[in-house]
Amino acid sequence: MKGKKCSKRLIIYEIRNVIGNPFIAFFGTVFPVMMLMIITFALKKEVPASMLLESNTSVFITMSLIIPMAVILLGHSANYSQELEKEIPVRMQLFGFPTGSIMIAKVVAQTITLTVTLLLYTVFAYAVVDLQIPSFSSALCLVMCLYALGILFFLFAHGLSNIIKKFGPTYTISMFFYFGVMMLCGMMGIRTEQLPKALKTLSSYLPMSYIANDFIDFWQGGSYNFGPMIQAFLFFGALCGLLVVYAGYKNRRVIK
Repeated sequence: MKGKKCSKRLIIYEIRNVIGNPFIAFFGTVFPVMMLMIITFALKKEVPASMLLESNTSVFITMSLIIPMAVILLGHSANYSQELEKEIPVRMQLFGFPTGSIMIAKVVAQTITLTVTLLLYTVFAYAVVDLQIPSFSSALCLVMCLYALGILFFLFAHGLSNIIKKFGPTYTISMFFYFGVMMLCGMMGIRTEQLPKALKTLSSYLPMSYIANDFIDFWQGGSYNFGPMIQAFLFFGALCGLLVVYAGYKNRRVIK
């Protein structure tokens, strides 16, 4: 019973850490909605009426990618790097909180926050913007991809934080990666096809680029070749895994 109470308290503590960060609140909720409204408003003047619904939906899918990046990539890298810098995990272990319980609480808190944020974004978007209604399989595929990205972003942020262990450099690298991905994957109003060849090649290694550019093709039940996107997921997953492995190796060396 005591363990359950501690777990609940840990989860509540971690949720407060996430939602208490003003940068996460802005980039995870306000920013994607703001980008959605700005771009869809601009599309009214540039896109034929017959294509407006599809164009708006494409923007909606693209902007949804910002949410796991902001909530988990920026959120976990900011909060956890500060905790490491202040040696908070060590203090919590001294008070009887196992490392495994702490990490589980972080994952649960991030998942809850991501779910609520995605729901709010979706409800608001469908309330104020004309969007296509997806088929069940297409909507499920997008949700699964967003949560898969959330896992990878968590690993990326966790590994980076454990390697650097300082808030400033960790958050700077995370922000650079955040805006770099936005530029490469068509989230800044410039589509991937419009990028120079070198940047276009680089974007092909990021699963976010396939979600942003291709998901609209099967949003209402069309067919799609998932091969390249799966390969990009595997590549990005391997990169995130290497960060975590190297962080563990580096910390073992420091202990010795």
